[in-house]
Amino acid sequence: MKIARVTLRQLRMRLKAPFVTSFGSFLDKDFLLVEVTDTDGTSGWGESVAFSSPWYSEETVKTNWHILEDFLIPILFKEPVRHPEELSARFAPLRRNNMAKSALEGAVWDLYARRSGEPLAAALGGEKAEIEVGISIGIQPTITDLLRLIERHAAEGYRRIKVKIKPGWDIDVIKEVRRHFPDIPLMADANSAYRLGDAARLKELDAYNLMMIEQPLAFDDIIDHAALQAQLSTPICLDESIHSAEDARKAIELGSCKIINIKIGRVGGLTEARRIHDLCLDNGIPVWCGGMLESGIGRAHNIAITSLPGFTLPGDTAASSRYWEQDIIDPEVTVENGRIRIPKEPGLGYEPVRNRMDQHTIRSETYRP
Repeated sequence: MKIARVTLRQLRMRLKAPFVTSFGSFLDKDFLLVEVTDTDGTSGWGESVAFSSPWYSEETVKTNWHILEDFLIPILFKEPVRHPEELSARFAPLRRNNMAKSALEGAVWDLYARRSGEPLAAALGGEKAEIEVGISIGIQPTITDLLRLIERHAAEGYRRIKVKIKPGWDIDVIKEVRRHFPDIPLMADANSAYRLGDAARLKELDAYNLMMIEQPLAFDDIIDHAALQAQLSTPICLDESIHSAEDARKAIELGSCKIINIKIGRVGGLTEARRIHDLCLDNGIPVWCGGMLESGIGRAHNIAITSLPGFTLPGDTAASSRYWEQDIIDPEVTVENGRIRIPKEPGLGYEPVRNRMDQHTIRSETYRP
């Protein structure tokens, strides 16, 4: 593949409702799209999942633009790309900035699959015809509001409910959810809101038959998580702590978790996500694909990676209509009875709609070799 140009777009889209976690609340989602076009005029698409503020990781929309413009795109232009797997090694001298790397690498993966005439899922080695998905629910004004949302999404067929928790919005909340929904697959996501000293409180959650507690301790920790997992019967799932297959290996060897959430942007792209998947599959560690409030383009990448066999737990890839009045792809992502069909069309299987993107674009720039 010889790349003729790369276009960056910054978009701002309004969510249907504010999304609230232990680290922040927002209604408007700013994000970057990357379009990589080869000399034949074929384009591939990627999405940066960085937020406007560094509350999930150190990366932001602004820093991603800088890293892409000044470092990653020039690296891409240096020589033709035979296979997108090459980019992981090419980008390696640039430390971290995984979300920026992932956005560009994802666009090249899509371009590669389109040129090969195969679905992105197949290009990655995916085996499934459909995937099971769950729903992630942010912190609500009241428990009653939360219960109403769970009831609605359970009726829509979602295979798992994830509830955000934080100190003061945890034990009583989960207790009420379990009282009203005794059999629903349920997990709690803490987004690093607790410390090891809260172990006794977190152990109370063992009584409620949770699938997992996601990232209860510090965002960069695997040591204290190992100590906490030894005290809990509920599996710990690591999210923010895992940025590479090497991080995953260490966490598994330490006993820091029993489940890993793979987010493509967090780990630096589809290539590294697949490496983590393979490692976990070899070690009997279930994985699932987390969400970052992506538009349809990022959502399509999540669907593709989840087609790999080790993704045995429902992910966060909800329908487009869960978050957006109108997505920027056609067709939009839809969920039927808690499942999403893996597209059979080349590449992402969902086509970006340029006039919809234009409505939300607040900045755009094209780069050539």
